Amino acid sequence: MLAISDIQLDAMRELTNVGSGTAATALSSMIGIPVDVDVPNALSLPLADAIDRAGPSDEEVVAIAIPVSGDLEAIVLILMKPATVETICRLLCVEPESDMSRSALCEIGNILGASYMGALQTMSGLAIDLWPPEYVRDMLGAILGSALLGATDSGVALLLESRLTVDGQECSPSFMFIPTPAGVDRLLSSLGVTST
Repeated sequence: MLAISDIQLDAMRELTNVGSGTAATALSSMIGIPVDVDVPNALSLPLADAIDRAGPSDEEVVAIAIPVSGDLEAIVLILMKPATVETICRLLCVEPESDMSRSALCEIGNILGASYMGALQTMSGLAIDLWPPEYVRDMLGAILGSALLGATDSGVALLLESRLTVDGQECSPSFMFIPTPAGVDRLLSSLGVTST
């Protein structure tokens, strides 16, 4: 079982705070509109609860999935509800559900993921490699079930999450950073916050 203490969760929350702020700045620069970030959170949850937390499992969403390798194995998910996809496509002047929109959303996901992981790499000193982003459109439960089961065999998921808002509009892509249990150990060790 993956056991994370409150002190360890606080350390992970600080990482999420820095990474989310960097990602919000990068997205704002890309689209030319202010982007706000809410108070990030770090949670250690049973898999079923982690899936439920993200929203209704039968809700169709777009996810940009970015595998992470190197010193830290994880997956980054940028989740976008239909209204968020429509707003982003409108801001970028591309037609929703077109090849151009899928490419644009992957590029946004890539920029956000790279910004997030770059901040994490700077703070932790770990060597982190990002794989090309993958566009997935499916039910939320199916996407998260696949991502979480692929990342952990402990029955518990560590979620680092935050939400961005673009100039108050209905546009709030959600971040989930899901490291493997071994990745959690390496990350905490690099921060000097180890298990007792």
